[in-house]
Amino acid sequence: MDYATLLQVLDSTMRLATPLLLACLAGLFSERAGVIDIGLEGKMLIAAFFSAAIAAATGSVWLGLLAGLVSSTLLSFVHGLASITFRGNQLISGVAINFLAAGLTVLIAQDWFGQGGRTPSLIGSGRWENITLPLAETLRPVPVLGPLYADLISGHSLLVYVGLVMVPVTWWVLFRTRFGLRLRAVGEAPEAVDTAGVSVTGLRYAAVGICGLLCGLAGSYLATGLQAGFVKDMTAGRGYIALAALIFAKWRPWSALGACLLFGLLQAVALRYQNIDLGGITIPVQVMDALPYILTVVILAGFVGKAIPPRAGGEPYVKER
Repeated sequence: MDYATLLQVLDSTMRLATPLLLACLAGLFSERAGVIDIGLEGKMLIAAFFSAAIAAATGSVWLGLLAGLVSSTLLSFVHGLASITFRGNQLISGVAINFLAAGLTVLIAQDWFGQGGRTPSLIGSGRWENITLPLAETLRPVPVLGPLYADLISGHSLLVYVGLVMVPVTWWVLFRTRFGLRLRAVGEAPEAVDTAGVSVTGLRYAAVGICGLLCGLAGSYLATGLQAGFVKDMTAGRGYIALAALIFAKWRPWSALGACLLFGLLQAVALRYQNIDLGGITIPVQVMDALPYILTVVILAGFVGKAIPPRAGGEPYVKER
């Protein structure tokens, strides 16, 4: 593999890892507050649909992004209502959200556009355009570093850079602010937070709301950045992979970045090298498509070690009287 090909693979890695990273950080906020969220997939899916649908109808990717954020956050608060207010089973609530989003998006898409559950292809201002960073073309002739800056660091859409910026922001919020300290405490010992006079319910709803916003960004990027419109089940299990990456990262933001980039790399390699011929034996394209998921399971099973989740995760809090 030459240097130019390597940069192309890494460029694809960045793009493919972005929705995973945003969804992983979404789950990080929720689970650090003690709310397990299996519904990342569903929130990403409904955000992807409404982002693409509104962008197609209005021609504005910004209005599409707003629609994605609103729809994902509303669905997130449904999960909060079921699991926080009514103290329902968080796993069942998340799975129900995934099924709801999968059916609802196709039903509305068919009713609005009549294209078999998909939206029209997005063009022009309905999609995120790639951003060329300053001096990218000027520095391109510089050996090694020039192509690295021009072809890998530069040339991504806005939400790719937002995803990368959200990693240090998440770290700072969780580990350097009073809000983050309380949020983590709610996931470990909610009774102690309640004793200190801080609302456990309010903090958990805040975490669920942040989770919805980040899933909205992830879904919007899928439909208006990575692809040019919505198609049925376009998340393709990314919400579950994000949860796996979260466990692999042991609920830490910087480790989450590494885990998501690893899966993005596996997926980029699988997409680039299709129908490989090994001495007369051709590896089917389906095997290459499944390879990132298989390797993710192997890595999680063999290399993650002991991952200890927040102690109060998945447990509804009942205030003592």
